This record gives sequence, C-alpha cells and structure tokens, in this order.
Amino acid sequence: MIKDEKKRLVPWVDGKTEIFGVIAHPIDHVRAPMVFNPIFSERCLPKLMIPIDVMPENLEAVITGLKKQRNFRGLAVTIPHKVEMAKLCDQLGKVAELTGAVNAVRFNSDGTMFGDNFDGAGFVEGCRQNGIDVGGKRILVIGAGGAARAIVAVLCDENVDGVVIANRNFQKAEVLVSSLRERTGFQKLSAVDLSLSDVSSFDIIINCTSLGLNEADPLPLGLDKVSPSVVIADIIMVPSETKWLVEAESRGLRTHYGRHMLDFQIEFIGKFIGAF
Repeated sequence: MIKDEKKRLVPWVDGKTEIFGVIAHPIDHVRAPMVFNPIFSERCLPKLMIPIDVMPENLEAVITGLKKQRNFRGLAVTIPHKVEMAKLCDQLGKVAELTGAVNAVRFNSDGTMFGDNFDGAGFVEGCRQNGIDVGGKRILVIGAGGAARAIVAVLCDENVDGVVIANRNFQKAEVLVSSLRERTGFQKLSAVDLSLSDVSSFDIIINCTSLGLNEADPLPLGLDKVSPSVVIADIIMVPSETKWLVEAESRGLRTHYGRHMLDFQIEFIGKFIGAF
C-alpha cells in the first residue's frame, strides 16, 4: 500500500485490479470511494472504486461501455440516476422492484446487470444505531426520487404511525403513494405539495432531495414551525453538514447526518456487487 499527502491508504493497482464505480451527477458530493477504498486496503483486496460523473442524457451510453469493460464489476448509484438505472437492469431485487430505483448494480459475467436498493435499510439502521427509533413516529419525507422511494418502502415495514411525502411535483408523489399502498399494504401513506404549511405534527423530517449539495441552494423546508422535539435528517453525504442541518442545530433541534445511511449499508452493497 502507499500513502498520499493526507496519509490515506490507497489500494495497490495493477493489471489484475477489479474496478468498481459510484455513478452520479454532479460527482463531488459522493462519499462511496472514501468508504470502500480504505476497506479494500485494510482487507488487502485487489479492488478499486472510482467516481464516474455522467450527465443523465449520457447514462445509457456509459453503461453500455462499462458492460464491455471486462474487469468492471459493479456500481454504487446515486443522484440523479437511481430510477433510470433501474430501467437499464436485467433483474431487480425486492426493494428495487418495489420502488423502481436502484443504488447498487452488479455486472454479471454474462453481460447482464442485477440491481437492488439498500438506501432504506441503511437509513433505518443508521437511525437505530444513533438512538432514533422510527417505530410509532409520524414522518415527513421531502422528495419523491429514488432514495425517497427506498426509504419509504422500508418505513412501511417499521410500524411507523404514518408517512407523508412532500414533493414539488405533487402528481409524482401521488403516484408513488398509490403504488406503495397497493404493493406493501401499508395505508398510512399520503402525498402533499411541498408548500405545506403545517409541519408541527411530524416527529422526523427527512430531506431526500438534492437541495443542500450547493451552498446557494434554498433550504428544503423552513424550520420555523417544526416541533422542538423533531429529528431533522438529511441524506446528502457531502457536505456532511448541509445548510439545513446547520440551521436545525442552531435552533437546538436534533439532527441526523446523511453519512449514516451509507455507512450502515456498506456491507450490504459490498457483498451484493461482489466487492467483499
């Protein structure tokens, strides 16, 4: 192993190295290489994870190329590709099939791709490990994209008191709610427009949008009317302290960081894509 100027271990790379990627756009917020590569080094695995920045309109072309790369094994998938990537997979796991979104894809030797989604499991387990019990709670999820779908799908099995999905595109949220009600049997689901005014009844509020990736982004939701006992959660990895979380902490509210969702699903993803 070698060390860079910041004393981080870098996996040894040679002609036998297996390549994994994390695919996103923009790419500077991804945290997966920072987590996977030290594990590869610690376990002496001849593997490397790289960031892959792909515009949405180029996704299919890039995936077609990666499938032809013989030492490319799999992907972690994040904003904004989770839903479109699911459509490119030949096979989907249970949660991915339920939500129509993936965050991990395995490239099989026969040229097929198998995708699944561990965001929901990682988020809930991260909450548990940090002393936040989602059971019996009323939860507001902001956004209706891939991560939101996965988190809500898992919350449906966690004995929560109810889940409300708020989205700028109200129709998209309604479609998601209808689908999850039918497929999970959980009926305490509803959709609202993002301009909702009453947020005081929620125990946990989760930002599942990309708002917070950039310093200039507006807050996903104002915090003036939330309950003082609410948990403000974000799923953005980098920056770890989004403007929303900083604002919540300045008000004395409890916060839950995006890194926990990834940290508590690493083993799931690693085994699924063949990294571990």
